[in-house]
Amino acid sequence: MKTMTGREKLWDAVNHKSGVIPVDCGSTAVTGIHCSCVAKLREYYGLEQHPVVVHEPYQMLGLVEEDLAAVLGLDTANFMFGGTIFGFANENFKTWLAPWGQEVLVSGDFNVTRKNNDLFMHPEGDVNCAPSGCLPEGGYFFDAIIRQEEVVEENLKAEDNLEEHGIISDEDMAKLQATLMTARASGKAVVAGTIGTALGDVALIPGVALKHPKGIRDITEWYMSIAARPGLVHEIFAKQTELALVNLEKLNASCGDFMDVAVICGTDFGTQSGQFCSVTTFDELWAPYYKIINSWIHGNTQWKTFKHCCGAIVPLIPAFIDCGFDIINPVQCSAAGMEPEKIKREFGRDIVFWGGGVDTQHVLPFGSVDEVKKQVRERCRIFSEDGGFVFNSIHNIQARTPTENIVAMFDTVKEFNQ
Repeated sequence: MKTMTGREKLWDAVNHKSGVIPVDCGSTAVTGIHCSCVAKLREYYGLEQHPVVVHEPYQMLGLVEEDLAAVLGLDTANFMFGGTIFGFANENFKTWLAPWGQEVLVSGDFNVTRKNNDLFMHPEGDVNCAPSGCLPEGGYFFDAIIRQEEVVEENLKAEDNLEEHGIISDEDMAKLQATLMTARASGKAVVAGTIGTALGDVALIPGVALKHPKGIRDITEWYMSIAARPGLVHEIFAKQTELALVNLEKLNASCGDFMDVAVICGTDFGTQSGQFCSVTTFDELWAPYYKIINSWIHGNTQWKTFKHCCGAIVPLIPAFIDCGFDIINPVQCSAAGMEPEKIKREFGRDIVFWGGGVDTQHVLPFGSVDEVKKQVRERCRIFSEDGGFVFNSIHNIQARTPTENIVAMFDTVKEFNQ
């Protein structure tokens, strides 16, 4: 009997075919694992000991290298490309001792300053300008620092919120093509981010890569703008979408055959108990542009489109489906109304659930091994029926999560798949 490749498993799942559940850990910035957990897993499995590469410094996510991916049974390719959220490239790596005592590899432009016991990251690694991120004492990842200039209503213009959105250069596209070609050769599914399609993502609104961000850069002010300045928000989204379509065309021309899934955005619309905005507001502000982006992708490529959205979002899922999204992540089952049986029954025929495999707020970090195994088995049983499920934890696996619980999570999926 032929052994299925990771890519084959994923395509069966996203096409809603019953079968083996594909497993992801680390293919995106919202399905990853903290660098400290990566190191402990490498030690647990007796793999070569060396500093873990931090490929996403904002959340301090560690690169899952091929030897660890093989042990864990991952079906998605893990790779690095381009710049970090702080505006410097992942290159010229150097060692750095993290506050929790772990030696890691970070970009050569990963430069922090210290005040008291807090560490500060600077845009583009330039310590001569004001910091844009803070790793507080006792913390394990950076928080954005709001650097909102005084809001002068008559001076607001869409271009100020588009400073970081440009056309990808031919040089960078060639590098991306080489990276994705290598990932495709692995036989695993290739998940890649698109360029400029994240509309109103509050992780990006503060502009932590910009030395002097202009426009609406305070998260509270941004949410107020949705109600108070819808015209400005429309203008920002419309111009951002125009740029995104140019980038999508370039991406498809160079890399279209090497991609399976396109990560469109990480814009969150949910809280633990409800939504940030009404369905009506979503339909008026976001939906027109998401439809344009998804329609272009589905009309010109084979890619499946991936929408990250945390929280209690049941009222919005039909709108996501209507916008053309194929995949929803992280499937936060611990949020209000997000019971696995309910959302699978109501939406499982129309959208793929990527995540939801185990609760990372309570069970994975604080439960017993048996509790982890029980929940993983139950989630696999519910979500895998008639396909449409890619296993991943709910969002990134956080620091201080017990190694034995992470191992139990992966082992249980393997057992379920046998």
